[in-house]
Amino acid sequence: MTQTVVVTGASAGVGRAIAHEYAARGARLALLARGEAGLAAAERDCRRRGAADVRTYRVDVADAGAVQQAADDVVHHWGGIDVWINNAMVSVFAPAWEISAVEFRRVTEVNYLGTVHGSLAALRHMRAHGRGAIVQVGSALAYRGIPLQSAYCATKHAIQGFNDSLRAELLHDCPGVKLSMVQLPALNTPQFSWVRTRLPRHPQPVPPIFAPEVAAQAVAWAADHGTRELNVGGPTWRARLGDILIPGLLDRKLARDGYDSQQTGDEIDPATWRDNLDHPMDAERDRGAEGVFTDRARSRSAALWVGTHKPALSGVALAGLGLAVTALVRRQR
Repeated sequence: MTQTVVVTGASAGVGRAIAHEYAARGARLALLARGEAGLAAAERDCRRRGAADVRTYRVDVADAGAVQQAADDVVHHWGGIDVWINNAMVSVFAPAWEISAVEFRRVTEVNYLGTVHGSLAALRHMRAHGRGAIVQVGSALAYRGIPLQSAYCATKHAIQGFNDSLRAELLHDCPGVKLSMVQLPALNTPQFSWVRTRLPRHPQPVPPIFAPEVAAQAVAWAADHGTRELNVGGPTWRARLGDILIPGLLDRKLARDGYDSQQTGDEIDPATWRDNLDHPMDAERDRGAEGVFTDRARSRSAALWVGTHKPALSGVALAGLGLAVTALVRRQR
């Protein structure tokens, strides 16, 4: 059956990679984003990759009405929505006291409220049909905040809390609609070349860095299986475990290393730096899925493979345990 899939933030980065993943499956795609050139290029890419059909919507997810109108239009043309992926994001790199109240509000409106708007727009139609899958694109930072990204980390924490509440409500009232959150590691996306920053040097994802295609594969798998939560990459697991076991030590380590690890050695000129917080950077020029760290990005994640093969691995472990017990019993006879 041909799936109808909606992706927000689809013009670049992880959203673009997700669109490519579903296009290769032959899905019908609704792509939501602000950037005109990025959306047009994403549509061309997806058609070339085998998408059954593609519709694009120039939408700021902070506008709840516009998001709902896009969802209604998708249903009008294609009859329903099978998968809705909330991915749109913005950020500000700076110490918290250098981020204005207006900037905190804007990051919250796009990242957190954009996720709420997308989820509610999808649910309006999915609940009526009693089925569907919603996937929130999260981060290891949904559990562990880091310096210089207080606005972004706060929104990912908020999405996690929203998801926990919404999941319980769906289990009570509409269990056919599945809700997942995919917690991502550092990724090579264009955001680090257009994020709003007050740092002296070029922002970078905290190494190790993964290709956006790794995230896209994880998101599609989560939607297919309705998994509650999927942690992508060893760094995500380490961040979560560290926050549980040694939060104080992690605080001090981040205070010591967290500033340099989020910057390259290249200085930037604040007078010429342009960001996408209020206006899209791919309005006139397509930026694609990948950022400027391609030579350092890993195309595979062993931790993701383990996370998506738990039943098989459990079976192997149980079989191995059974053989070991059998061998022990035989030796004791």
